[in-house]
Amino acid sequence: MRAQLGDQIVVESTTTGATRRDGEIVGLHHADGTPPYDVRWSDTDEVTLVFPGPDAHVHHIEHGPGGGREPSPSTARRPDESRVGAPESPSGMPPNPGDIGRRVAAERLRRGLTREEAARRAGMAPEYLAYLEEQPADPTKASLIGLADALDTTVAALRGAGVDAPPGQGQALPHPRLVDLDPDECRALLSTHGVGRVAVSSARGPAVVPVNYEVVGDTIAFRTAPESVPAAAVGSEVAFEVDHVDEAMSQGWSVLAVGTARVVTAPDEVRRLVEGAHSTPWAGGVREMWVAIRPTRVTGRRIVPAEQ
Repeated sequence: MRAQLGDQIVVESTTTGATRRDGEIVGLHHADGTPPYDVRWSDTDEVTLVFPGPDAHVHHIEHGPGGGREPSPSTARRPDESRVGAPESPSGMPPNPGDIGRRVAAERLRRGLTREEAARRAGMAPEYLAYLEEQPADPTKASLIGLADALDTTVAALRGAGVDAPPGQGQALPHPRLVDLDPDECRALLSTHGVGRVAVSSARGPAVVPVNYEVVGDTIAFRTAPESVPAAAVGSEVAFEVDHVDEAMSQGWSVLAVGTARVVTAPDEVRRLVEGAHSTPWAGGVREMWVAIRPTRVTGRRIVPAEQ
């Protein structure tokens, strides 16, 4: 089977009375026009990677004088261009992997396998494995069984069994590296989260308490009650910590901000914080006292593979 950009692909149903499916070929992966293809389906307008079966055929569309055109180098892609970390996915869109794809990629890299090696062991096309790793795919049970066997793991693990277990109990990277984050990276990561931990010295001793927080300019702010443990932060130097663990990739980061905490009393400032809050406090109850921390020191670290 060979096709050109703009051709129509039709999948005939083998079930009597069922509706066939058709779409436009919008992406080629081989210069000679052989499968797979990126297809924009007429019924959903979605683009998916298609490996045509015996029930599919191509309707060639004329592309002007000369009866057709060769795919340009920018649209024809080679299988070896689809790698983890490549700037584009097989569909031509930026990589946006789903959880299954991220787990598959992580297991493959832990075992030092290329996509071609893993695909051969799993009995699938390397292009399809690239698609699984780079887009939110929904592989069949048979595909997952083949991948689990190829990667010496289980279908349950690839599907995320144990995702509710405490973070950090998975396997570490084969060769992890701890790198320091610069202040700009730290501030950017602080603004991505909504729950952090504030470390205070309370009447009962040191305490670390999770709080919902907002980042406004260069200030970290959270709501609490006057008699609560977090309220003990007011008037003293405290530490505020945010972290993230990517269990599927065995990576993570943490950011620590240190500064003096104060009560926010100016009505305009309180109103801005209330209006800009992403959520009411998860702990519930009456928590109308805003505490602000302007960090004097911000540090952070990230765990990455040694080759990054």
